[in-house]
Amino acid sequence: MTNYTLQASREWWSQRWLDLLDSYRFKKRLERARTYARQGNVLSIEFKGAKVLAKVQGSEVEPYKVSLSLDPFSDEEWGYVIETMSKRAIFAAKLLAGEMPQNIEDVFTSNGLSLFPFTLSDVHSKCSCPDKANPCKHVGAIYYQLGDRFSEDPFVLFQLRGRTKEQIISDLRQLRSANNQQTQIIPSEISNKQPTTSTQQTLKIDSFWQYNEPLESSLVVIAPSGSETVLDVLGSIPLAKEEENVVNLTSADVVMKYLDTVYKDVSQKAVLAAMNLGGS
Repeated sequence: MTNYTLQASREWWSQRWLDLLDSYRFKKRLERARTYARQGNVLSIEFKGAKVLAKVQGSEVEPYKVSLSLDPFSDEEWGYVIETMSKRAIFAAKLLAGEMPQNIEDVFTSNGLSLFPFTLSDVHSKCSCPDKANPCKHVGAIYYQLGDRFSEDPFVLFQLRGRTKEQIISDLRQLRSANNQQTQIIPSEISNKQPTTSTQQTLKIDSFWQYNEPLESSLVVIAPSGSETVLDVLGSIPLAKEEENVVNLTSADVVMKYLDTVYKDVSQKAVLAAMNLGGS
């Protein structure tokens, strides 16, 4: 398998971590560190809070003790991050499924934080070996092993920043549950608050449009102008022309005359109804 294939097969957050290590200028030391990681020289890796404690077998009988950590975020900073995650459904869904969203860094940068360290100096590491260089090949082996851990479990990176997988999932669920309760109205609560009885009146079609009370005497009824109507403005209906009938009227003229009659009749009835003069 080529290096390109290996890189493409890794999860992006794992490769992002390894890119940080690959920026180290002492390539020979990194090659020995990679060999240590691949040949099983890393005997154990465990978390103590946000710190990684490991044992790496070197040239001596006793394995070397290695510690590695990042600056953890405060409870307040994590509170802002989790709240931002909970408001983005895609982030919450992927994290709850154990997958790291591609643009997860946006959540941290929007809160003035950085999930990944910028340089190797942002990663605090120590080794009990006599090598004064940092990172030594034993520390480098832990870097590579953590890269593999990131592929298996993206929450390892969060733990380096001070939050375990269980804490993040629990906080996300609590926040999303609280948000849902605030934005959704439970039908059972509605039924408890609203009266169960309702007064339904029978609709009387015959008298629906009737109003038998006199209008206020101060009201003025303005009848629509009979000189020009909307029909005059619209002009003739663009119907297809047919043969003229006995009175030399086209079908369009017949329709217009009929609509004009209806318009005047409706206007007159409206005035009578407004004055309460029309019969029932």
